[in-house]
Amino acid sequence: MEYILIFIAAVFVNNVVLAQFLGICPFLGVSKKVETAAGMGAAVTFVLTISTIVTYLVQKFILDPFGLGFMQTICFILIIAALVQMVEIILKKISPSLYQALGVFLPLITTNCCILGVAILVIQKNYNLLESVVYAISTAIGFALALIIFAGIREQIAMTNIPKGMQGTPIALITAGLLAMAFMGFSGIV
Repeated sequence: MEYILIFIAAVFVNNVVLAQFLGICPFLGVSKKVETAAGMGAAVTFVLTISTIVTYLVQKFILDPFGLGFMQTICFILIIAALVQMVEIILKKISPSLYQALGVFLPLITTNCCILGVAILVIQKNYNLLESVVYAISTAIGFALALIIFAGIREQIAMTNIPKGMQGTPIALITAGLLAMAFMGFSGIV
């Protein structure tokens, strides 16, 4: 039951983008097409899950026992950067079109505060390894869900007649705010 609560809270109630405001750069930058948003969501899911596992193990078996907790942020950033490079190489070989579509946002996963934030949050929340993995996957699903919904809305908005002063970023920010308010409706669940 605890894992289900972690899942629901991470996906809907405390959505990493819409409630905690982590990962806003890719949320706004890669959300013009649903296909690109789904690819970014998949890449973030993979990197977030693997990085959470690796950073958890590094924290519990290297940093904590040797009193190197002050090195946490630097170690986590290096681990995340290495994993993103691995994803970039894999995507370049498996799906060149998705690699091209993600463009500059793929290397930006390295600096995506969502990835680093989740790695630090699982340590702060004192989760065990299984809880950490469930939280990471759930957070990534929540990120991907918000990104895909937002991309779908933006595709629909692109086909409508919007006043010139509201086109582009202004309407995107208003839409993101409305989407965040919609997700606030889940706040009483957990």
